Amino acid sequence: MSEELLKQHRDAIDAIDVEILNLLNSRANHAREIGEIKGGGIIYRPEREAQVLRRIQQLNPGPLPNESVARLFREVMSECLALEKPLSIAYLGPEGTFTQLAATKHFGHAAHTVACASVDEAFRLVESRALDYVVAPVENSTEGAVGRTLDLMVSSPLRICGEVVLRIHHHLLRKQEGMAGISRVYAHAQALAQCHEWLNKNLPDSVERVSVASNAEAARLAGEDAQAAAIAGQAAAERYGLVKLAENIEDEPNNTTRFLVLGHQQVGATGQDKTSIVVAAPNRPGAVHQLLAPVADNGVSMTKFESRPSRAGLWDYVFFIDMEGHHDDANVATALAGLAERTSFVKVLGSYPQAVL
Repeated sequence: MSEELLKQHRDAIDAIDVEILNLLNSRANHAREIGEIKGGGIIYRPEREAQVLRRIQQLNPGPLPNESVARLFREVMSECLALEKPLSIAYLGPEGTFTQLAATKHFGHAAHTVACASVDEAFRLVESRALDYVVAPVENSTEGAVGRTLDLMVSSPLRICGEVVLRIHHHLLRKQEGMAGISRVYAHAQALAQCHEWLNKNLPDSVERVSVASNAEAARLAGEDAQAAAIAGQAAAERYGLVKLAENIEDEPNNTTRFLVLGHQQVGATGQDKTSIVVAAPNRPGAVHQLLAPVADNGVSMTKFESRPSRAGLWDYVFFIDMEGHHDDANVATALAGLAERTSFVKVLGSYPQAVL
């Protein structure tokens, strides 16, 4: 009886698979027709993708969780876009970094991810239109802002057109089994900081902590050094064939990194958006309070306020602000106009859909 029941379910799955296949190709045909109607214009529309994913999650009856449904539909949209033109995405390399993982989460596996030696190089390749978009880390829930990304955005012509939120799991990796004989640990500086307490507790003081350009680079180095270990993620472990000595060694259980997607286009409103700006304030008492008054007066909610040295003069600062809403929303537009009246420098870095988790 159980074999017959199994066969019924398997036959039903086979029939559903055929239906899914036909529907996927029907969707792809419509996507290709849309591409022909556009006639070579911008093919990636972040606002449209965000609306599709949120609509699918709202309609989802289960048992698949919303995150899984979003991931599946992201891949479907990625493959459909690739019929028009595979997108090229710059990221801080080498292969296996969390930034590459964020790029794949946002654009799907059909996009072509390109490893760069630095965030600066990634920005330059997109600014010159050699590649389409750059994905760069901007802040971590444990260690705070990524200064180099913020500094580049001040002068870059690129605009923010999306964001990715990625849960970060760090693992201790090595070429061989066992902790014996480890004399150094490679990792990005932020990963070393995020795993500081675990390292203090589980490795002797004599083990050197070596900061490198990325966790994937740390994994590559550990793969070449029998006395070394690396802190990196699952993708780097698989890419460089390393043994996982310890899992999830980050000190904070909710360690999360936010990444920005930057390109040349402006993005339309979706109703669930953010606007990021950078402003300068004169170095005098009460200047910041006066500067931000238009934001509060227009009922705009700030989600981030970060200061950075402006490099224009000693003790001069610029301020990075994230606020809820799109720059075309009436209250946000009025707030931005008020800011422009109160400072000599205000730059809208972009309005974009809030991350779909």
